[in-house]
Amino acid sequence: MKIHLLLAAAAIIWLGNTASAQSGIQNPITQAVLQVYEEELQANPKDYNIYLSRADEYYRHGEYIRALPDVDKAIEYAPSSESDVLLRAYILRAGIYNETKRPEKALPDLEKACELAPDSFSAIYQKANTEYTLGKYEEAKTDFMRLQRINNRAPESYIGLARIAVKQNNLGIANEMLAQAVNLDPNNAETYVRRASVRRQMGDHNGAVDDLILALSNDSKNNRAMTELLEYGNTNYPAAMAGLSNAIAQAPRVGMFRYIRAVVAQAHFHYLAAINDYQTIIDEKLYSYHGLYASIAECQYFLGDYEKALGNIDYALGMLRDNASHFVLRSKILRALGRNADAVEAAAAALAVNRNDNEALAEMALAYEATGNYDEASNLLGEAILNDAENPRWCMLRAWNFAKNLNRATAAEQLYAKVAEMEHFYIDNPRSLKGFALLFMGQKEQATRWMDNILATVVDYDGLINYYGACFYAQTGDTDKALGCVAKALELGYANYHNWTEAIDGGINVGELRNDLRFLNMLSKYNSIFGK
Repeated sequence: MKIHLLLAAAAIIWLGNTASAQSGIQNPITQAVLQVYEEELQANPKDYNIYLSRADEYYRHGEYIRALPDVDKAIEYAPSSESDVLLRAYILRAGIYNETKRPEKALPDLEKACELAPDSFSAIYQKANTEYTLGKYEEAKTDFMRLQRINNRAPESYIGLARIAVKQNNLGIANEMLAQAVNLDPNNAETYVRRASVRRQMGDHNGAVDDLILALSNDSKNNRAMTELLEYGNTNYPAAMAGLSNAIAQAPRVGMFRYIRAVVAQAHFHYLAAINDYQTIIDEKLYSYHGLYASIAECQYFLGDYEKALGNIDYALGMLRDNASHFVLRSKILRALGRNADAVEAAAAALAVNRNDNEALAEMALAYEATGNYDEASNLLGEAILNDAENPRWCMLRAWNFAKNLNRATAAEQLYAKVAEMEHFYIDNPRSLKGFALLFMGQKEQATRWMDNILATVVDYDGLINYYGACFYAQTGDTDKALGCVAKALELGYANYHNWTEAIDGGINVGELRNDLRFLNMLSKYNSIFGK
């Protein structure tokens, strides 16, 4: 989950967002526009233009479920003579279906759009991409070639033909199409992003990373390139780091590349490398930003360098006081130092900035728990659950407090059952915490099958999965299996020294391994990744 926080941090710096700006569907201007639409529809419930305009507004903000009934109404009420309205509506509804992973529903709408406007570039382009998604490669190829006839200088058609060529194992044609696409528009960042996706499909990961970097070189505010480059670290960390290192070697004064490399390294637990890049940005005055000091502080916290971490987070807070996440990190550091009352105050400061910040609620609860105020800890975690009932972490923390500190075994079991029954996109990943919930409910056999399956089927790119495996087997008492996971996690570079040696929250930790000489020897063997 942390990668998404880091992506947000990257966006703040390089995409020009401000922490205080209110955006999206809740933006006051957007809400005012929606209110006007509502009033006009009350006056004229069959105004298809208003339905279509409101659907478009919802779509722009990613509110696809709300957009769909409006565009349905627009199509229902628009007369056949309003071909322009119907064209927009069919294209928009197809976009909604595609965004909600229903391409089979999108295709008929796009066919109708192409009947209304046989030379519409946007309709044919979306139709070709939808056909490609559905595996209708010959139909897609025909439509991409139609695009070339409409505009022979449009790189989109060449990218589309390259994607089809890859599917048909014609890699030579694919490379030729990709080269033509870039030659047509060599300064367009989106062209490089699109070529990167095809290169990734071809297995050319180094080339894909290079293209994403080229996209950012042409447009440093390209959100898609930034996101894909950062997320590339999840599946091919070496390729991402090699591409970024090459970019830094060629342009050492471009702080963005060094920052992205630091973010990727930090997200994958390579804290020393991240600190080095963050500090270089500061020392060489490539950029000035309070978040750099907070990022260094977080890395130092995870490396167990709590005093240094405290100094850096305090420096960051000296630059910007109204940042809840900075106060949450300060609370964590203080708690690690045993300064639990101060940790409560820091968490309270985070909540003063944002009363509904779940991380702040959870951290204040853990700080209270550390001071022995178990009832207040339970109340705060209850708030977090109300705010975000589908996040398993809040339930696990509260259940552990119920069971360990408040003698409320039944309440704890109810929360564990809730976690075990949750459905997540990452159900086959330890972050769902399902196996831990089952284990703490006494269902060891089912829990063990869950963990065994994850370790056998999910690729561990950075040691996180094996860290969770070590925690799980340590809690079951299977020391040998736990130590096997420790060895693999360390080999993959999982350098979170705090988690290895100090973390206890919610019972998800390596527990008794910390008293095992074999475990201590493993940590000592890998001292270099911790900077010890």
